[in-house]
Amino acid sequence: MTNDMIWLVLLAVNYLLLALSFRLFRANGLFAWVALSSILANIQVVKTIELFGMVTTLGNIIYGTSFLATDILSECYSEKEAKEAVKIGIFSMLATTVIMQICLMFEPHASDAAQGALHSIFSVMPRIAIASITAYCVSQNFDVWFYNYLKIRFPEHLWVRNNGSTMLSQLIDNVIFTVLAFWGVFELDVLLQIFASTYLLKWIVALCDTPVIYWARAFHRSSIKTDISEGSDQGNCIAATACENSLADSALG
Repeated sequence: MTNDMIWLVLLAVNYLLLALSFRLFRANGLFAWVALSSILANIQVVKTIELFGMVTTLGNIIYGTSFLATDILSECYSEKEAKEAVKIGIFSMLATTVIMQICLMFEPHASDAAQGALHSIFSVMPRIAIASITAYCVSQNFDVWFYNYLKIRFPEHLWVRNNGSTMLSQLIDNVIFTVLAFWGVFELDVLLQIFASTYLLKWIVALCDTPVIYWARAFHRSSIKTDISEGSDQGNCIAATACENSLADSALG
C-alpha cells in the first residue's frame, strides 16, 4: 500500500475514532481526544514522509482533529467548554514534554534497546517545543473565538464556521510554528516549501471533517431529545404513582 493510500486510511480512522469518542463519552470524550491529539501530533511530527509528491511530516491529521474537537464543543455545548479543551491540550503538551525529558535522564541498562528510540522522539530542542506550544495556544484560542463569531454571523451555515475558523486558524498555526522553529535554519525557498506542503495537507484535513461535525450536531440534538423524553416519561411515572398512592390513602381513610 502506498503512502498516499495509507494517509487516506489514517484520515478515515482518525475521524471514526473521534466520532466514537464523542458517541461514547460526549463532551468528556472530546476533552480526552484533545489531550490525545496534542501528544500524538508531537510524536508523529518527527517522522518525515513523501506524500502526494511532497516531502512533509506526519501529525497533520491528528493535529487537525483537535480543531474539529473544539469546533464540536463550541457548536454543541459552549465557548467555555471549547476553551477548557484548549487548556487541556496545552497542559498535556507541557506535561508530556517535562515528564519525558526527566525520563531521558535515566542511565539505561546495558541490555536496554529503547533509549536511542526514545531519545530520537522526545529529546525535542527547546526552540521546537516553544514553537509548537506557542502555535497551538494562539491558533486554538483564535479558532474557538472565530468559530463562535461566525456562529453569530452565520447561524444557519455550519460548514462556513467550521471550515472558515479551522482553515484560518491552521494558517496562523503554520505561520507561527514555521517562523519560530525554522527561521534561520533553512533557506527561504525551503522554508516556503515546508510551509506550503504542510498547510495544504491541513487544509485538506479541515475540508474533509465537514461531514463529521454535521453528524456530531445531529447526534447531540437527538441525544437531548431522547434525554428529555426519558425524563418526561420518568416524571409521568412518578406522578402516576403518587396519584395512585393518594387515592389508596383516601380509600383507606
